Amino acid sequence: MESLCFHDGNITDLINKRSLHVRHDSGHGLQMHSSLVERMALERELEGHQGCVNAIAWNSKGSLLISGSDDTRMNIWNYSSRKLLHSIETGHTANIFCTKFVPETSDELVVSGAGDAEVRLFHLSHLKGRGAEDSALTPSVLFQCHTRRVKKIAVEVGNPHVVWSASEDGTVRQHDLREGASCPPAGSSRQECRNILLDLRCGAKKSLTDPPKQLFALKSCDISSTRPHLLLVGGSDAFARLYDRRMLPPLSSSQKKLPPPPCVSYFCPMHLSDRGRSSFHLTHVAFSPNGEEVLLSYSGEHVYLMDVNPAHGGSMPYTSGDVSNLMNFAPLLNGIELQSSVSGIFVNGSSSKRIPATKLEKCKKLIQMAMKSLKEDSNFYYGIEACNEVLDGCRDDIGPLLTFECLCTRAAILLKRKWKNDAHMAIRDCHRARKLNSSSFRPLLLIADALSQLGKHKEALEFAIGAQSSAPSDSEVALKVESIKDNIAAAEADKANKANGGESRSDPRAGRVLSLSDILYRSDANSDASQDGPRSERDDSDDDEELELAFETSISGDEGRDVDPDVLHGSLNLRIHRRGDSTGETGRANGASGSPTSSQKEKAAYKPEAVIDMKQRYVGHCNVGTDIKQASFLGERGEYIACGSDDGRWFIWEKQTGRLIKMLHGDEAVVNCVQCHPYDCVVATSGIDSTIKIWTPSASVPSLVAGGAAGPETSNVLDAMESNQRRLCRTREAVLPFEFLERFRMHEFTEGSLHPFECTQS
Repeated sequence: MESLCFHDGNITDLINKRSLHVRHDSGHGLQMHSSLVERMALERELEGHQGCVNAIAWNSKGSLLISGSDDTRMNIWNYSSRKLLHSIETGHTANIFCTKFVPETSDELVVSGAGDAEVRLFHLSHLKGRGAEDSALTPSVLFQCHTRRVKKIAVEVGNPHVVWSASEDGTVRQHDLREGASCPPAGSSRQECRNILLDLRCGAKKSLTDPPKQLFALKSCDISSTRPHLLLVGGSDAFARLYDRRMLPPLSSSQKKLPPPPCVSYFCPMHLSDRGRSSFHLTHVAFSPNGEEVLLSYSGEHVYLMDVNPAHGGSMPYTSGDVSNLMNFAPLLNGIELQSSVSGIFVNGSSSKRIPATKLEKCKKLIQMAMKSLKEDSNFYYGIEACNEVLDGCRDDIGPLLTFECLCTRAAILLKRKWKNDAHMAIRDCHRARKLNSSSFRPLLLIADALSQLGKHKEALEFAIGAQSSAPSDSEVALKVESIKDNIAAAEADKANKANGGESRSDPRAGRVLSLSDILYRSDANSDASQDGPRSERDDSDDDEELELAFETSISGDEGRDVDPDVLHGSLNLRIHRRGDSTGETGRANGASGSPTSSQKEKAAYKPEAVIDMKQRYVGHCNVGTDIKQASFLGERGEYIACGSDDGRWFIWEKQTGRLIKMLHGDEAVVNCVQCHPYDCVVATSGIDSTIKIWTPSASVPSLVAGGAAGPETSNVLDAMESNQRRLCRTREAVLPFEFLERFRMHEFTEGSLHPFECTQS
């Protein structure tokens, strides 16, 4: 696969175009050209922090870099000299999670947000004449109106007067710096800050069909640089939301909770939209440089690309009905009769659209490469990359026949590779293939296989029988039908055994004492069905756990501003009982969860909104350990996608095809932040280490991998990616309420021991 060319062409051709065509804008294309990205290597480590570096950002000219850390300091670095200019003692009492230069202020104003729920504004001009060590600086403005950690700050290009902060209290607040007034702490009798732009405190959705009513903790926000009235937010559910600030209600205070305002668009990959309770959520959202695309990074999931306006791009809007249609067999798709055969689209066996011979030959070779990996049960990743190149890189140059063949081949390889969500990706491919050729049984058989992997055996049987009707004499189809019937019989027997009081052999926790880890989390390890399947019928209510937990806590933190919010104080008492016990029934009778009748009426009245689906996903990294993991566009045109990983590496993919172009070792433990320089081919990264890494195209030879000071060059890319996939599939689903776990914040639970965050990131 390394022999394949990237879609930005040869760098020599770009230079020639610049000399031949005066108006040709080659500068933007050269910034992050593939030939430069392949030579990325560690140039310098910036030392100056004493804790994890949770936030980095360039100024608009790229001459300065600002960073925020667990040591509660903000550092200002000079780009050209790579030297520390100022280390600001901010006065924050908890980890800094976000820092920004305020635009159009000659880089004199900087703003920070932290785990102490405060937003602070500083005038760097007050540091003139001081050395790097003389760093105490009193904030010019102090906003204390948030009640939980501030996770992201957004600024508007060209606007020096206003900054926005997103907090885990579920609000986006708008701070007008012209007012220049600090506000009293949250909860104060004098607290009446009317600066809430977006109130989403009751705005989370458990699934696409549920109304927004759950506790919502915001993790990220972004303002479009091309259309600054557009605001993108993401947090503790699966849905990113796009708002038009011009259409939002007037600024309000926190004294009254308002229903969440309607948004312009929801963004969520279709296969993630109906998960119900789950541990995955958004950690970062970002607009592309041109404002036409959005990038979503999930905890416990992959990175996904969507179109802001799906009518002009490759992603499509969908509804809850479309989600169910994917899993249920029907001779029609979306009410449209399928093509009976691809041959009707061809004239004399060739496409009516003239395909360049070189492109056609290249695509055929790539499909042959993919079919070889499928036949030999090896090199699945490269077989999928070959199909991606055909379907995403050459989609305008191939006809339906090659498209159908490539879709079926990619689906079959995905089902053999079995990485997270591969079964869902295979189903998507097969439905696209069905629209091209309804007479073939291959897509139906592959969908049946995918549904079987997801534990949906009855739905799988419908597709298998549909395939059998198309190919009644095919022995492979007959075997698949019998195999699925056996799976259904085994599942029914297992269900009957459990109903009779027996223990299911499939339950890994049966017959052993539950640890605290089991109590706080439901394990989803190594279960594709539990990871990827939507909620079952019994999962409709809010109180549907196998173990119901009543808990009494005396947890301090919000009451006093001088208490470390990252430390659990007080006592914890858990009472555990099975569903149906008198204690649980009493709790429900007292109105803790509401009556099922009212809940059903509310669901019946709620009409789910349309959601914009993904058009590309990026896999290989792991994001489960922290809540500030970024996914970023690289370059002024955003041709490449970058994201950090929990294995200490960071990854660069080609945006168009999802193809991995570079993997670099950037941290001893976790890389969280990846920020591209505004104009140069330079990237800054940070994470658990106390240093910031500066990466430039300084390697002597191009390669797919590169090491850094934190580790040697990684010799086997697939080993690293496979390891990340295994870790990604070991994420666990929280059983206790979200607000409790947010305060309890444990990094990992092992049998009989507790390990609090040593470096609190989430």
